[in-house]
Amino acid sequence: MEETLGRLRFDHSSITTAEERREEGRRARRAMPRSSQSVYKANPDRDPLGILHQQNEVRLPWLVPLRLERMLDNPFAFYRGSAALQVADLADAPTSGAGVVLCGDAHISNFGMFASPQRTMVFDLNDFDEAAFGPWEWDVKRFVTSVVIAGRHKGYSPDEVREAALVAASSYRLALEEMLKLDTLERYYRRAEVDPASSRYGKETRSVIEQAIKASERRTSARTLNKITERTDDGTISIIEQPPTLTHLPEELEGLVEGLIETYRQTVSPDIAFLLSQYTVTDAVRRVVGVGSVGTRCFIVVLSGPSGESLILQVKEAGRSVLNEFGGVEPVASRLRESETFSEDHGFRVVSNQRILQAVSDPFLGYFTASDLGFYVRQFRDRNVSIDVDTLERRSFLDYADACGRILARAHSQSPNAAFVAGYLGGSDVFDTAIAEWSEAYADQSYADYVQLAEAMESGTFTLPEGTIEDALARAQAQERAHEAVVRSKAPPGSL
Repeated sequence: MEETLGRLRFDHSSITTAEERREEGRRARRAMPRSSQSVYKANPDRDPLGILHQQNEVRLPWLVPLRLERMLDNPFAFYRGSAALQVADLADAPTSGAGVVLCGDAHISNFGMFASPQRTMVFDLNDFDEAAFGPWEWDVKRFVTSVVIAGRHKGYSPDEVREAALVAASSYRLALEEMLKLDTLERYYRRAEVDPASSRYGKETRSVIEQAIKASERRTSARTLNKITERTDDGTISIIEQPPTLTHLPEELEGLVEGLIETYRQTVSPDIAFLLSQYTVTDAVRRVVGVGSVGTRCFIVVLSGPSGESLILQVKEAGRSVLNEFGGVEPVASRLRESETFSEDHGFRVVSNQRILQAVSDPFLGYFTASDLGFYVRQFRDRNVSIDVDTLERRSFLDYADACGRILARAHSQSPNAAFVAGYLGGSDVFDTAIAEWSEAYADQSYADYVQLAEAMESGTFTLPEGTIEDALARAQAQERAHEAVVRSKAPPGSL
């Protein structure tokens, strides 16, 4: 390696050029040929139901039935909620040897549009609960497999599904090469602004984009507040409960919310912290979200401003990433302050990796820790909208797979090993074909796991809280109130 010293007179790190990293990627093909990426071999000892049990043990027990109900809705919903299963399977597979900052759950429903701080609409990854540092192939395989499963769910023929998988894989490879033609700073500033008039896609897809933009205009804090609140007898605004998906906190915990929001305020930029100082916390509820996230702690907090305006924040639990827990990759040990680590603060892990992977992020993004649990905070409903894959016609589905692949490439291009990955991928479609074949095989595996869970639920061998969701809600809420009272009595002020 040629050493680049620069003008500085003291010793400093040498600079590894992008071309040197590319060459490392090319050499990696000898140990891990691109064609070998097509092979999926299931571990005979794999235990998908055991992994789901393990995850359920750390979730709110009255929401476990709801989580499973949503996962069993269809094979694609199951795949969305089973990132841990796929990561556990990937942990046994060889890789090319390069790591990047991963989304960790890069399926096609985890991309979407939202308003940038400059109030333009952008398209990007939008879920980072599992984000961590790990093998770059893991994100690509999860993404392409999601395209295969979604295509099958939509009733496409095997040939049509294969075409979509190849589009997804090739868009990632080609877009990463495009990104590597830019220098590091140019890649950092590159973002995908949403403008149907200048879209690279055809009329059908431009129409989908226009409809999504219109839908985003209705997804604001103000509209949400009008929809989910009512004025009480004393004139105050209160969120309307919708058990089990929207319920107020126990009274004894409400008093802690303001202190926790103040702790969170210390983690945002000074301008946002100053803005938040003008708001007062006026309501807070639990909220059930997503498919894979059901059972984790999530809250909506309403803040009221001096002119009667409202700001809604979402507070969501950040647990250990499945990449670390089931994939066996070590948490990144360093962060901005040497005394703290990603492994100690999962709220920070989510927030920091989101800022790395997204071109622009919510300025209200922050975090805090309470009762040894990590949480991250963001705006709720800031014109964020996802594309409903079920509604897409075939041409738009292919375009959407292409767009998501390009965005994933942009995210991975922020990591120093991006040039290694581009060198490994090369200019041919060998990798595209291999990943399409792997993803089809893994889609079969995911479907088998879906059937296994459905049969276990039907036979009663997969244990759940007894009774209906409503029964479990009432019973487990009482148990959690008792538990949290004990935790609170032992915890320092400002914990939950």
